[in-house]
Amino acid sequence: MDAIDLTRLKKGEVDLGQTSIMAVAFDGGVVIGADSRTTMGAYIANRVTDKLTHLADRIYCCRSGSAADTQALADVVTYHLQLYSVMQEMQPPTDVAANLFQELIYQNKDRLSAGIIVAGWDKLHGGRVFNIPLGGGVFEQPWAIGGSGSAYIYGFCDANWRPGWNKDETLKFVQNALSLAMRRDGSSGGTIRMAVITEEGVERHFIPGDKLPQLAAMDV
Repeated sequence: MDAIDLTRLKKGEVDLGQTSIMAVAFDGGVVIGADSRTTMGAYIANRVTDKLTHLADRIYCCRSGSAADTQALADVVTYHLQLYSVMQEMQPPTDVAANLFQELIYQNKDRLSAGIIVAGWDKLHGGRVFNIPLGGGVFEQPWAIGGSGSAYIYGFCDANWRPGWNKDETLKFVQNALSLAMRRDGSSGGTIRMAVITEEGVERHFIPGDKLPQLAAMDV
């Protein structure tokens, strides 16, 4: 999740953001996860970055692209969600956060490098996942992946994801997918950070780099 060097891109190419992020909904909540490597070109600036950012009660985002851009966007969205909570006297639904990101990214698409996944749980809809890619747009999906590492795991996710999973099955899926992305993508690495968001609250998980799961076949 590094600052984008546009001078290295050819005409028409799009940089996906150097990272691996994902979110998966399950019956009762969502699991979000990311690697922890922040790079500046070929230099690893931080090996243990936390790319899972709290926005509101039971709403988080996963950040890819420019670290500075995505951190600033998350701060702005958090501020507006706090205002929403005060004015509406209720916790904001997940789609409110996703639409705020979409509007900010689209209106500033020529100045920002930010790909965001918003995920959370609310009383109206349960667990939800929204993908906001570079340039804007918002897409609700049962699972979403992003960053440069995502290019290596679309086939894995398509082949292995199943609807109706419980929390433990979803956690295993996210762990395996991120481990695969980190092994294949030179711009992703470090540790795996995950969070399970449900009605009961947020449960954080951490897997150190030397404990990454081996890519055994999933039980599906």
